[in-house]
Amino acid sequence: MKKYLLAWLAAPLLLVSPLTQADAEYVTVKMEIDVNRSAEQVWARVGDYCAISDWLGIDCTISEGDGGIGTVRVLAGGRITEVMVAQTPLSYGYAQPAVQGEFYNLYHGFMEARPTGANSSKLLYTLILDVSNLADQAAKDTDIARRRATFERALGNMKAMAEE
Repeated sequence: MKKYLLAWLAAPLLLVSPLTQADAEYVTVKMEIDVNRSAEQVWARVGDYCAISDWLGIDCTISEGDGGIGTVRVLAGGRITEVMVAQTPLSYGYAQPAVQGEFYNLYHGFMEARPTGANSSKLLYTLILDVSNLADQAAKDTDIARRRATFERALGNMKAMAEE
């Protein structure tokens, strides 16, 4: 009898819970920079999965894998984990896995060196994430601006490194 009473009391919670969650609000942040080197030269300089430590100034350790799809990098002293989910000769994509007890924003990043000529290319960096957990549009705009500034600075650093 106790089981049925508990189930009867819990049933309304199951119906209400999904209704109180915000709908996902995915944003895409696209950034790019022109580089006066071939895409192959650029990628050789900045495309290693842990080269992020050079162009973003953040510590990076490979905890699993060989640098290909499925490789796991750990950043910022273990605060951030990223899994490589896509790779071509001149690009890679990664995802941050869900962390128990925290909002999952489905964060994905993609970096590519794209040829534009024999001795020129463009670096593209794209972020995709869910900002529905943020309080209001001002908070969302601030978060996106912070991410854009961080990765535009990183693109500038990559350009400088590749053109040395």
